[in-house]
Amino acid sequence: MYHFVFPAKYRKSVFSEEVEKELRDICLEIARRYEIIFLEIGVDRDHAHFLVQSVPTYSPKKIVQIIKSLTARQIFKRIPSVKSQLWGGEFWSDGYFVSTVGKHGDENVISNYVRRQGQPDNSYKQLHYQAQEGSSDQLCLL
Repeated sequence: MYHFVFPAKYRKSVFSEEVEKELRDICLEIARRYEIIFLEIGVDRDHAHFLVQSVPTYSPKKIVQIIKSLTARQIFKRIPSVKSQLWGGEFWSDGYFVSTVGKHGDENVISNYVRRQGQPDNSYKQLHYQAQEGSSDQLCLL
């Protein structure tokens, strides 16, 4: 399980409601095509958080490549106006943050951290949450 943070290119505030909806939908399509489970997806003004579980054969780098390339391509395709805001033709910055998340110790801590991002001005918005197998929670599309 991994916690990823991807900043938008130039740290631009590109996450409108339309972009948020498309990002969530694209990630759920990725989950159907690849062995990647999005446990939680959330955005702040200029970056996105993903709590992801995947198979051991996918390295964190491979997961990042899949998510960043497919989401960027599809957002530009579905919402062309976003491309004009990002004059370089890229949606995500080159870098990213990744940390592993242990099942018994820090999963809830990281999940709460992701939820609290941007709280002082209430800009963080949870886009998706999926409970792990064996949990009583159900899949929620927000």
